[in-house]
Amino acid sequence: MHYTRLKKVLILIVFFTSFVSFSQIEIRGKVVDFMELLPIENASIYIKNTTIGTISNSDGRFVLLVPNQHENDTLVVSSIGFKSFKVKVGDYDGSEDIFLEEDVAALDEIVIVADPRPTTGNEIVLKALERLSENMPDSAYLQKGFLRHKERNKIEFKWLIESAITVYDSGYNSKSNEHLKVNVDEMRKSYDLRDVDSIFAYVSYKNRNVKRNRLRANDIRRQDVSRSQLVKSIKWNDTRVNGLQNIFQGKLNLLRNSQNAKALFGDGILDTHQFQLDTILVDDSRKIYKIKIDESKDYVGLGTKGIYNEGYKAQGWLYIYYDNYAIKKIEYELVAASDAQKSRSKRLLGTQINHKLIINYIEYNDKMYPNYIYYETPKLVNVGLKTTGRVSQKEIDRYNREERYYSTVQEILFSEIILDKEIIYQELNTKPWDMDIFVSKPYNKDFWKNYNVLLESEEDEQLIEDLSQRASLFKD
Repeated sequence: MHYTRLKKVLILIVFFTSFVSFSQIEIRGKVVDFMELLPIENASIYIKNTTIGTISNSDGRFVLLVPNQHENDTLVVSSIGFKSFKVKVGDYDGSEDIFLEEDVAALDEIVIVADPRPTTGNEIVLKALERLSENMPDSAYLQKGFLRHKERNKIEFKWLIESAITVYDSGYNSKSNEHLKVNVDEMRKSYDLRDVDSIFAYVSYKNRNVKRNRLRANDIRRQDVSRSQLVKSIKWNDTRVNGLQNIFQGKLNLLRNSQNAKALFGDGILDTHQFQLDTILVDDSRKIYKIKIDESKDYVGLGTKGIYNEGYKAQGWLYIYYDNYAIKKIEYELVAASDAQKSRSKRLLGTQINHKLIINYIEYNDKMYPNYIYYETPKLVNVGLKTTGRVSQKEIDRYNREERYYSTVQEILFSEIILDKEIIYQELNTKPWDMDIFVSKPYNKDFWKNYNVLLESEEDEQLIEDLSQRASLFKD
């Protein structure tokens, strides 16, 4: 058989195998606290010894697509502070809720003198940061994931994007701005019904590199600015605030970028953060430190170009494994603390919490990979009531309170880790590697039939449905 013909046959075999592997088992359920009878949010649901998994939403519900070849593998449902639930995939019955019981940690009775353990929160965190080079991935990998981008005011959703993404990273010891790439592979929803103040966006765009004689909105007449200039300005503003580079290549990627200059979790971490040991919990039979994040003597700042992103205090929680000091979970908020930031946040954003971040990690081959990322931030979209003529004070107050202030939530669920060098090389050299989530792409129905996504809460599901209907009408 000629080489070319053989090659074609092999390609057909690979294609057929891939097509057959699309046959999957759908697992649905709800995770509930046994004592409180309340839903457990952010519980981990995964197939043991694989990277296939998801998390529960705010209602405790989840859905997971599992390839048929894992029918005899173990499904694990776990949450920090609870005993894990385990069952064979093929035996799982989703007709009843999954109740997790509280689990209490017991301290070791024997203390090894040769390796004295840190006792304070600060010491434990510094030890964990010291161990990042051992616990974080040290070689190249790919991750496949699902991204949901939501923007809303206090009344309704105004913008929704759902995408499948691929992340390439060459490892912890490399610079993320040079060796970490993101590509938006597919898109299934993209609706934008925001009331964007285009003149404000245009003025901000024009002032981005100007220090003196900056433009003001009153200096600009709408008829003097072309539509293409306004669109370009709005996209620029969306990207600088909510571009994926902020999550992956910026300071908020706290562990991955801890070696960067002026990193939040870098050398001067105790100048801007203090850590207090709260308790020791259990996560899937492993003891884990729960550590409170608190403010220190200096403010926290992100150094964002063109935005006053300084003057914050940090608060939240760190969860660090007792045995190897690997960081399992981060819950992190930046709250306005300086007088200037408090005033700015109240006037422009309607909240004092400017950044809310949650990162869950999954252990795979003794390394910690990001598994779930939640990022929430307020966003300045419009600056006042757009109505002409006489407007009552009641209408103005309602607009300012409920319609003016926007917030953005970005969630990323990773469901696949690829370490195979040949696959990595192939994708690295064939993908366009464009992380722009704001460019519409055609809908690929067959792709989404077999892709793990985050399950919306019942409230969000209704809001998304409303937005979808309004967007359809808007397009008509």
